[in-house]
Amino acid sequence: MKSPDRLLIVDDVPDNLFLVRTILEEEGYEIITLSNGQDALKIIETEPPDLILLDVMMPVMDGYEVTRRVRAMKDLPFIPILLITAYDRANAVKGLDLGADEFIRKPIEADELLARVRSLLRLKHSIAERDRIDRQRQDFVSRLTHDLRTPLVAADRMLGLLQDGVLGEISPEICEALKIMGRSNSNLLEMVNKLLDVYRYESGSKTINLQSLDLKELLDQVVQELKPIAISKNLELIADLEDICLVKGDRLELLRVFNNLIGNALKFTESGSVHVSLKSDRSEAIIAIADTGTGVPLEEQPFLFQRFSQGNHQKQGSGLGLYLSHYIVNAHDGKILVKSPNQGSQKGSTFFVHLPIIKP
Repeated sequence: MKSPDRLLIVDDVPDNLFLVRTILEEEGYEIITLSNGQDALKIIETEPPDLILLDVMMPVMDGYEVTRRVRAMKDLPFIPILLITAYDRANAVKGLDLGADEFIRKPIEADELLARVRSLLRLKHSIAERDRIDRQRQDFVSRLTHDLRTPLVAADRMLGLLQDGVLGEISPEICEALKIMGRSNSNLLEMVNKLLDVYRYESGSKTINLQSLDLKELLDQVVQELKPIAISKNLELIADLEDICLVKGDRLELLRVFNNLIGNALKFTESGSVHVSLKSDRSEAIIAIADTGTGVPLEEQPFLFQRFSQGNHQKQGSGLGLYLSHYIVNAHDGKILVKSPNQGSQKGSTFFVHLPIIKP
C-alpha cells in the first residue's frame, strides 16, 4: 500500500498553520508543521518531504531565503515549493525566480489550496518516476556493458590464437577473414569499454589517480604512436610543444583524451595536416589540436560533447569519445572547447584542452 504524501507547512502564525493543516489532513496527507525557516531547513535536509508549503513573511529567515537555500541543496530530490503570500504579484514572482514552483494568495481558499497541492504532487511523482526509470536504465546498461566485455575479451584472444596458428595452420583466405573479424571485435570491445567508463563517470564511481605529469612528454608519446596513421593518409602530423610546468593528472585518462582528439583529427582529415600545440600562461596549460578537415558545422558545435553525438560526417563513430573526454577533462578541473569557423577559405576544427598547472 502506498504511503501518504508528506507535506511540510512552515508559518510563524499558529492560526495559519492550523487552517492549512486542517484542510490538508482531511485529504489524508501526512502533515509536518514548523514555525520558522531554520528548523524547516534541518528537516528538509535530513527527511525530505514530498511538498513544502512556505509562508513568505517570517522573522529571521523569510520564505524567499528558505526557497533559495533549498534549491542550493544539490543532493536533494526534487521537492515542489508552494509559497503562501499576502504580497502582490511582483513579490510572488520574486519567489518563483528563486526556485518556488507555485504561489497562493491569502486569504486561503480550501478548493484552490487543494488544487495547487494536487497539481504540484503530480509534478513531483512524475519527476520521481522519470528519475527512477532513468536510474534503472543506467543500471541495466552498466550491467549489460560489463557482462558483454567478458565474452568480447575471450573472443579477441581466441581470434588472436587462430591468427597465430596455435590451433593449426590456416589458409591465407581464412587468415584475412579472421583479421576482419578481429578488427570488428576490437571496435566493439572499445565501444563497450567506453560505455562502461561513461557510466562509471556519470555514477561518480570512477576514481582517477592524480600525479605530477609532464604534458610535453605525454603529448609527444601520443603523437609518435599516431604518426603511422598520418603517414598512411599522406598527412603532416606536426607537434609544437613548449616546456611548461607540470600538471596534476591521471596519466592513462589523459592519454585516452589526447589519443581520442588527435586520432579524430587524423580520421576526419583527408588532406593537409594536423597540428598539435602546447602552450601555457600563468595558471594553465593550453593544448590545441588543429586539423584541415571538413570542420564542425556551427549548429552541431553546442551538442558535440553530449552522449552519442556523432554529427553528420560520413565517418561516424560511437558518439562516446568526445563525451568521455569531456568528463575526464572536467574531472581534472579543466575544460574542453571546439572552434570551427568553417567559413570561406578557413577549414578544419581546433579542439582546445585547458588544464591547471602545478604552481611552483
